[in-house]
Amino acid sequence: MYLDFYGFQEKPFTITPNPRFVYLSRNHREVFAHLLYGIEDRCGFVAITGEVGTGKTTVLRTLLDDLDNENYRLAFIFNPCLSVLDLLRSIQREFGIDSDASEVGDLVHSLNQFLLQQRRDGRTVVLVIDEAQNLDPSVLEQIRLLSNLETDADKLIQIVLVGQPELGILLKRRNMRQLNQRIVVRYHLGTMDLHDTCEYVRHRLTVAGGDDEIFTPAALKKVYRFSGGLPRLINVLCGRALLLGFSRDSKIITARMVAAAIKEVGAPRRNWIQRLAGSLRPF
Repeated sequence: MYLDFYGFQEKPFTITPNPRFVYLSRNHREVFAHLLYGIEDRCGFVAITGEVGTGKTTVLRTLLDDLDNENYRLAFIFNPCLSVLDLLRSIQREFGIDSDASEVGDLVHSLNQFLLQQRRDGRTVVLVIDEAQNLDPSVLEQIRLLSNLETDADKLIQIVLVGQPELGILLKRRNMRQLNQRIVVRYHLGTMDLHDTCEYVRHRLTVAGGDDEIFTPAALKKVYRFSGGLPRLINVLCGRALLLGFSRDSKIITARMVAAAIKEVGAPRRNWIQRLAGSLRPF
């Protein structure tokens, strides 16, 4: 609706993950570095946690886009609400393993053969499981057992568990201690500070083809105070503010407009986090 008015080629503040719009704040650079280290050093297990909307999925997709097919084989599981059998089948499907196996033992065997072949070909195999806080303990135990697929030198599969803070709580359970002890690399992705919030907004405006000074400095501060530096909530508020500016025929978004947009958004930040958690995939 407002694209032509502001000179955008596309919407700058969508809430779906889009690696083209990725802005690596200090926190995001750190989690990116942890992921790369865990994968390239063949650590076996990496666990990334973060509140809803902090940018976990976008960072993951950006990382996976950077890992070339010549040296890596990747599988991304978006729906972890699966049985052990269904999870193994999903992993095989993601890796393109052609197998008629229908039992857990046979599926693990065919996966092991695939991993050994990839190791001989010099490739690193990476399995990423998003929303891992929803995994059933029996499925987590099977994932732990997959880490037993190894050579004398290193692990054959690198497993990245990504989830909301509840994942950290789940891993601390006594019955999860064997898996918890195997996680070599961990990182909790926090929210952005004021500087990164301002740069994030300007970055998305530029990528969308617009002017990076549409929001005044005072408007950006108000965006930060409301969002707390949470990327997805920033997107919700800034998108609403642009629509409000368009309706008022203003190409500059002021602090008063952001305040009006906050009233339209309505709910406090905590309620928005709960709503986003219940309805959307992490940004």
